Amino acid sequence: MSRILLAEDEEVLRMLIMDTLEDEEYDVDEAADGKEALDYLQNHEYDLVILDYMMPVFTGLEIIEKLRGGNQTFQGKIMMLSAKSQTYEQEKIIQAGADYFMAKPFSPMKLVEKIEEILNEV
Repeated sequence: MSRILLAEDEEVLRMLIMDTLEDEEYDVDEAADGKEALDYLQNHEYDLVILDYMMPVFTGLEIIEKLRGGNQTFQGKIMMLSAKSQTYEQEKIIQAGADYFMAKPFSPMKLVEKIEEILNEV
């Protein structure tokens, strides 16, 4: 079973995504801000990390930079969710080390399809 960390500060959206992923039988941990996400990442291994761009304490972009920069060895995939969907924002996110970008708003089922695609890559 694939293990996923969802970091999203908007509670209603986080609950919707959590319910959707749990219905699909993914093992999911949830974080409400960037610090909580980093705490989970220091103590657990994940196949996929789904980050909101704009979160309290650390943004999704700052988390990516911590995971992919320096001596960090995070080997999982990273997906960024953001309402900032301009091309230059997407490029900045990918250059920082995200593997995928999904613009908000999105369909929960489209998110599940993308997650299945990501986790089934060889």
